[in-house]
Order: sequence, then structure tokens, then C-alpha cells
Amino acid sequence: MPAKDIYHDTVKRALQKDGWTITHDPFPLQIGNKRLSADLGAKRLISAEKRTQKIVVEVKSFVGQSDVKDLQQALGQYVLYRQVLNEMGVERYLYLAVSQPTFNSVFTIELGQVLLKNQIIKLIVFDDEREVIVQWIPN
Repeated sequence: MPAKDIYHDTVKRALQKDGWTITHDPFPLQIGNKRLSADLGAKRLISAEKRTQKIVVEVKSFVGQSDVKDLQQALGQYVLYRQVLNEMGVERYLYLAVSQPTFNSVFTIELGQVLLKNQIIKLIVFDDEREVIVQWIPN
């Protein structure tokens, strides 16, 4: 099993504080004979609609020497996982979870903004010290 991201447990606790139930840790993915895994699966009851919302979360710390290389790797993984989820027929929204400092340095500049503007990725922005979700993009 791949090593957990340094923020894995932080995001897990933040999701739980936000009312999510963790359903998978990790979330298994398979296409053909290839097995992959996203970091977390979670669900939450939407009381007004009396149905369950389900998500898959990939956690990324962006601690490498280059934010651009970290973004390329995270984006590649995100796109791959989204396609595998589609092929598997799994009806869950896929999110990339990043810390608030990473969001501020990567996703507020043009390079990150183009991904958000064109709805290429969905983000969960978390406060790593308070272990809370601060923003869902799109919300």
C-alpha cells in the first residue's frame, strides 16, 4: 500500500468535524488488473433531500521542490482517478484536498485559477492547524 500523505489524518479529522462519515481509508480503485487507491471515501446525509452525498478525496501536501511539479503530479493523479471512477460506474464526486497555504500559493495564481475556472478539478481547502475544512471549490 502506498505511503499516506502527511496531511492524510488531518483531512480525515477535518471531514469528520464537517459531518462526513469516512467509508473507505483508502478508497480502492481498479481497472483491468491494475489496482489503485485514492486516499479517502466519505459520505454525508443531506437531510433536506433525504439522500446521501458521496465523495472520494485525494490528499496532496505539495512539499516538493517545485509547486508546478507537485501540481502536475496531483492533476495527473486526479484525472486518472476520475476516469477510473467513471469506468467503474462509481457515483462519487472526486476532490483534491490541499492546505490553505498551498491553495494560497498555487490556486490563487493564473496557473491554478485556470484549472478552477474551467472546472478541471474540485478542491477541499483545509486548515492544517485547526483540522477544519475552510472551503469547498466549487461549493
